[in-house]
Amino acid sequence: MADLHNDNFRSKPAAEQPNAVQSGSAQPQPASTSPSADSKVSPASAISAPSDQAHAFDDDFAAEFPDAEFVHPADMADHLENLSLEKQVSTLSRMSKEDAAEALAELDENMAVDVLENLDDDVAAQIIAEMSPDDAADVLDELDEDHRDALLEKLDREDSEELRSLLNFDPDSAGGVMNTELILLEKNFTADEAIAHIRSEMADKESPYYAYVVDEQQVLVGVLSLRDLMLARPGTIVGDAVSGQSVVSVTYDTDEREVASLLSHYNFLAMPVVDNEGHILGVVTYDDIMDIMHEEASADMLGMVGADPEESVDTPWLESVRKRLPWLFVNMINSALSASVVYMFEGSIAQMAVLAVLMPMVANQAGNTGQQALAVMIRQLATDRFDQKKAWMAVVREGKIGIVTGMAMAVVAFFAAWGFTGMAMVGVVMGGALMCDMLLGAVAGGSIPLIFRALGRDPAQASSIFLTTITDGAGFFIFLGLASLFIL
Repeated sequence: MADLHNDNFRSKPAAEQPNAVQSGSAQPQPASTSPSADSKVSPASAISAPSDQAHAFDDDFAAEFPDAEFVHPADMADHLENLSLEKQVSTLSRMSKEDAAEALAELDENMAVDVLENLDDDVAAQIIAEMSPDDAADVLDELDEDHRDALLEKLDREDSEELRSLLNFDPDSAGGVMNTELILLEKNFTADEAIAHIRSEMADKESPYYAYVVDEQQVLVGVLSLRDLMLARPGTIVGDAVSGQSVVSVTYDTDEREVASLLSHYNFLAMPVVDNEGHILGVVTYDDIMDIMHEEASADMLGMVGADPEESVDTPWLESVRKRLPWLFVNMINSALSASVVYMFEGSIAQMAVLAVLMPMVANQAGNTGQQALAVMIRQLATDRFDQKKAWMAVVREGKIGIVTGMAMAVVAFFAAWGFTGMAMVGVVMGGALMCDMLLGAVAGGSIPLIFRALGRDPAQASSIFLTTITDGAGFFIFLGLASLFIL
């Protein structure tokens, strides 16, 4: 994803890279070029929008940015998203291809696909050619195969082969999100030669975070920040500067969430991606990981309630109906199970109507406890490597929380129910049921994501639906069962 750097925004000095981290199996081809680490946009290359050009886009745009010397691609994308598809296509067609590429990279993925599908193929291919490889691959991956192949055929051979290579990677892996534009330094370069090489490579490239030192076989041997190079004494050999350095890297098949975890753990701005022999293939940058984490968080939030992770307000409503209905049917079945529990105690409720008033309180409180545990567990699974032992210890932790909070709420419920009904035993039953169901809710909230993961499913997918079934059904059964035993 493209973004803007200016003099008011400075990156922190790059961290040194210790400890190699490797995983993987198959063997793709290593990177053969040495451009920049990421698709960063300088102010000078941001979307030009002097008043006369802005008016050429559309009147609304000219009104929104009347005095702009340049417009950030993200702002242009925001403007485009408020236009009809026809106007989006028209506007992008009239923009310079470089500006259109920057704006398209910032658009919502589904919207970007719709635009590409409606653009003239020649124009679309020219825009794709100006995009950074990782952004272009992300958009192309969403197109149907025939249209994708047609656009790739219109690119020059080098660009086409690079994008086809990226499209072969799992989109949820390091290879699927990496940028192949990076700066490579031969290990026998001096610091001055390295700086001169970077300058020569930067003529039509974007600003990198790091330079990657490789040997004759393009095996990664070290990483240097640009700050390191600028501070290096003249004549310093870059190979010597990284001698003994243990490089943190990931293989191309590493899950993107693990890459995110490593970047966060080491506080790096970028992570090199290598094959099984250590040949450098590309780099995953921090801004791309931020996008991934945002998408994961959104997907988890939607998945918890049974909505499709890809759904948005721009999704056709009939498609949303199709995606939501199956989980609504599942929820109806689960609700029927809870209702059947209530029906089992129909006689008890008929004898003491106040039970019908009190029992939803038990289920709701347990449901809230379970949702808290569920949210914590899903967040942990999304942001951290979580071995099996640690995972189930987390469930035990949630159980402890459920017991303590359940006891506290049981005391409150006892006095509240006693005062409301004038019957101490009702308070006892209410408190006991509440404590038991809150314990169950906490354990269930912690366990459901782990069970889903063990089954190979998304831990967040509809977990809230199943949690509600457990807490409602168990809450009704425990409360009405205790009432039948000790009150009626």
